[in-house]
Order: sequence, then C-alpha cells, then structure tokens
Amino acid sequence: MADNNFSDMDIPPQLKKLSKNIRYIVLAVVVLVLAFSSFFTVNPEEVGVITRFGEFTRTAQPGLNFKLPFLEGVQLVPVERQLKHEFGYRTVSAGVNTSYAKKPYTNESLMLTGDLNLADVEWVVQYRVQDPYNFLFKIREPEQTLRDVSEAAMRQIVGDRTVNEVLTVGRAEVAAKAKELIQKLCDEYESGLRIEQIVLQDINPPDPVKPAFNAVNEAQQKKETLINQAKSEYNKVIPKARGQAEETIQKAKGYAVNRTNRAEGEASRFNQLYREYRKAPEVTKRRLYLETIEKILPQIGNKIVTDQNGNNVLPLLQMQMDGVKLNQPNSKANGEN
Repeated sequence: MADNNFSDMDIPPQLKKLSKNIRYIVLAVVVLVLAFSSFFTVNPEEVGVITRFGEFTRTAQPGLNFKLPFLEGVQLVPVERQLKHEFGYRTVSAGVNTSYAKKPYTNESLMLTGDLNLADVEWVVQYRVQDPYNFLFKIREPEQTLRDVSEAAMRQIVGDRTVNEVLTVGRAEVAAKAKELIQKLCDEYESGLRIEQIVLQDINPPDPVKPAFNAVNEAQQKKETLINQAKSEYNKVIPKARGQAEETIQKAKGYAVNRTNRAEGEASRFNQLYREYRKAPEVTKRRLYLETIEKILPQIGNKIVTDQNGNNVLPLLQMQMDGVKLNQPNSKANGEN
C-alpha cells in the first residue's frame, strides 16, 4: 500500500491529467468509429445489401440505415439506374460534342453473316439490376458475364442472316431477337438483370471492302429506282387502258341493246302491218305507197307531174335547166340543181 502511494506521489499532476485526456480521446475515437461504421446512407436509386460474415441477411432501402459495426458489411447496388455496355466502341467523353474510341475494340464488332460476309456491328445493351441478391451472389462477375452473353447472342443472330438483312431491312428484327435471347440467358444464369433495350448504333462493312460494297448498294438502289419507275408507268397506263376497255365494252353492250330493241320494234311493226295487210291488202298497199311517197318527195328538188301519154317532157326539162343556168351561174348552184 505504501508502495502504491509512493508511486502516485512520484507522477506529476500534469502527466496524470494528460493520461486521463488521452483515455477520453481514445474513447471518443472509438465511439466515432463505431458510429461511422454502424450507420450508412443509401441513395434514392440504390439498394443496400447487408451481409454478416459474408452471408446475406437483409436489404436496406434508401435513406439512413444501421448495421452492426465490424460484423456486418453493406454493398450498394444501383437498381433504379439504367446501365449500359458498349460493343465495338467506347464513349470517351459525353456531352454536347461526344467523342468515341473505336480502334481497340474492333474485334468485338466484326462478325460473320449467314452468307459468309463480314459486317462491323456496333451496338449497346441497356439494362437494370432487377434482383440485387442474384446479381451479387448467384454468378461471379455478372458484368463480364453479361458482356460475354451479349456478344455470343449477337454473333449467333447475325450469323443466321444475310449481310443485306443486317445492314438494311433486318436491323429492327436483329435488335429484338438479340434482346430476347440475352434476357433468356440472363434468366437461366439467375443473374438478376433485366435487359431493357438493344440499340444497333452503326452497321457497316469492313473498311477494306467498303468501296465494293458501296458500289453494289448503288447498283441495287438504281435497280429499285428503275423498278419503281416501271411500276409507276404501269400504274398510269394499265388502269387507263382498263378504263378505256371497260368503256368500249359498255358502249358495245349499249349498242347491242339498242340494236336489239330496234330490231324487235321493227319486227313488231312489220307483224302489225302484216296483220293489217291480211285484213285489207289494197288499202294497206295504198297507204304504204302514200307514206313512202310522203317521205321521198320532200327530198326531191323539182318535180314534174304528167300523164302517161305526155310527149313534151324533154323540151320542158331543157328550158328549165337553161333558166337555172342563167339565174345561178356559179358552180355551187349548178351542183345543187
């Protein structure tokens, strides 16, 4: 006991005070470390996955959350953010004037089509993390796995089509089939990813064959132009000819109906005349004669009526013709008489 008192008396008061302050400082540091390691913040577009000794325990929603210090760890997974993988190029700087780098990534985009041609296909896979647990614990390196799956799926789909389909009319179908196949593989691997869109950025033939390919495209476009012009001329001429043919047919049908009706009317009139003729032949003959003369006489110019014994007709006709020549000397009048 005496030794203890002696030792306490030998320690200066300043040193005792300093020792006590150090203990307080260490205690405060420990408390701060525990506080900082116990509380964490999850951003609005993220989910916190909490593990205890590496084993999944629970998820933490956006906001301020608590975990056991040193015993539990947290991994933040962006579940509300749209992520993307670029193939065949990389975005160097995004903004108003976005710049891209292509040279080191040509092997990703150079593919063999179904007709044994080469195509340089640049595309983007846009995706989201749908299941944070599967994303972190079901497969190793999910990001690289997605890249490998995407490249394999795109090569398979492009390899089933001709180069013209991939470059022109089949782009939308290629993107849709790629999305379907990549999503199917991601679900089989339980990657926890949802593929939202496949965007084909640019599809071109390789640089060494571009001039020949462009020449072929120009020839095909010229061919399509000529075909469209021929179809246009066809659409102008053929409908018009069909309309004229239909018009001629309708006129012929109308003419046939008219002739048939007139023939039937004339036949009916003849039958009626025949019935009247059988009733009174002489009367009918005289009536027909008079009706015919009535139609013919107005069409004759000068008429001379004599009896059957007349002998002076010729001199009379000669005088009349001379008088006409004197009164109408021009050739037109002579022709009319």
